[in-house]
Amino acid sequence: MDRFLSNTVSRIDAKGRVSVPAHFRAVVQKRGYSELYALRCLDLPAMDVGGLDLLDRYEQRIALEDPFLQTADDMSFFCHGDGAFLKLDQDGRITMTDFIREHTGISAEVTFVGRGNFFQIWEPGRLAAYGAQARARLLQLRQGTKPGERPE
Repeated sequence: MDRFLSNTVSRIDAKGRVSVPAHFRAVVQKRGYSELYALRCLDLPAMDVGGLDLLDRYEQRIALEDPFLQTADDMSFFCHGDGAFLKLDQDGRITMTDFIREHTGISAEVTFVGRGNFFQIWEPGRLAAYGAQARARLLQLRQGTKPGERPE
């Protein structure tokens, strides 16, 4: 398996470290990531985490922008200057830095959520609320209604 799938809740230790789930570490190893990069989600209290291919995806989009426009500058700030490297230690743990905690609200536990080519780090309660909203939106689509409408 070479995708980040499923989700796992892990407890943060007294030194602020948390074990990355074994199946996520296996994907990291299979993909040959020597380090991980974490970006703040723009619209969610979560971190997107992946290898340098995650940055490649954003840089391809930035390359389509006029370098003299604010959009290109904002996008570069977002992916190059508003992220953080995460180092996996020999036991497969990463440190929950203030940078991550401030954006996510994480305190004692972390939920790792697979997103295919990357994974996310969430505070468990916030993920539960987001998951309920996402399922509700999908149910509305399945029923042929738009958000805010009621099925007939």
